[in-house]
Amino acid sequence: MSDPERRKGILIRGIGGLYGVRLLPLAPGGELLLCRARGVFRHEKISPLPGDVVTVAENDAVRAAEGALRDATHVIEEILPRRCALTRPPLANLTHLFLAIPAARPSPDLLTADKLLAAAESRRIAPTVVVTKKDLDPDGAERLRRIYEAAGFSAFSVSAEDEASLETLRRFLLSLSDGEETPIAAFTGASGAGKSTLMSRLFPALSLKTGEVSRKIGRGRQTTRHVELYAVEDGGKVCLIADTPGFSLFDLADDSGFDPARLPEAFREFRPYLGRCRYTKCTHTKEEGCAILEAARAGEIPLSRCESYASIFDECRKIPEWKRKQEERNGT
Repeated sequence: MSDPERRKGILIRGIGGLYGVRLLPLAPGGELLLCRARGVFRHEKISPLPGDVVTVAENDAVRAAEGALRDATHVIEEILPRRCALTRPPLANLTHLFLAIPAARPSPDLLTADKLLAAAESRRIAPTVVVTKKDLDPDGAERLRRIYEAAGFSAFSVSAEDEASLETLRRFLLSLSDGEETPIAAFTGASGAGKSTLMSRLFPALSLKTGEVSRKIGRGRQTTRHVELYAVEDGGKVCLIADTPGFSLFDLADDSGFDPARLPEAFREFRPYLGRCRYTKCTHTKEEGCAILEAARAGEIPLSRCESYASIFDECRKIPEWKRKQEERNGT
């Protein structure tokens, strides 16, 4: 008997041993398969994660399973290598991170934001900055947007009441599907940054779509400890968005695995100046002849970014090397 035909897809959610897999290539209204995972994953202590690219095959034995598994029509045969994986929230292959920074109420915490951006960069996750609540402080919102635009990021200033600004951001997000890689994006931000309001205004159908999938693979059980990917579709373009209820900041913000020697590379606006300092082992925090500090004084690099870098560098330098290497392994 020949092996059952294998098909490739992206795991969008898993609860209680039952997984939803959306077939590739992504297309509007694409097919959703309900699957269980092979026992070998459990034996090898591998947990399928939302965002995993998997191969699935039909398996009649699945239909005879007890409980929720009786609805599964396919089995996950293979989990393809991950480009990255997070533990909190559990999510694989994230390609884009949208960081919400409030213009006011609460005051923006740029150190935490810059730490998260640097951690995302170090893991090849493309960050985008979204300054929220611009209606509360238009001048402050524009100042923040310009800081991150000058640092080389795509940066937007939005208000939940300004549909034009939301539409600009929405079009940008959908444009991510123009590349070769399947886009998986997530929104994050400190508590009070307006992330939930932003997502509900950008994607009004979010609660409907996530509820529909939950009923199919989770029997309507809601939990803040699970991640679900859902499709944003428009004009033939499809992006997957991670709905991460219960998480205000990704574990990237608590990352302690930075090697101080490699930290400058995680600040993209520093890169053109690296290797141009007077001293070979310049830390870029206080040395005379530091090309990065000179660029900051000349207004070529935002001063707040240099201040954040110095704080993160000092924090990382205090971490024992063995612990840093352990964190790096856990973050791969």
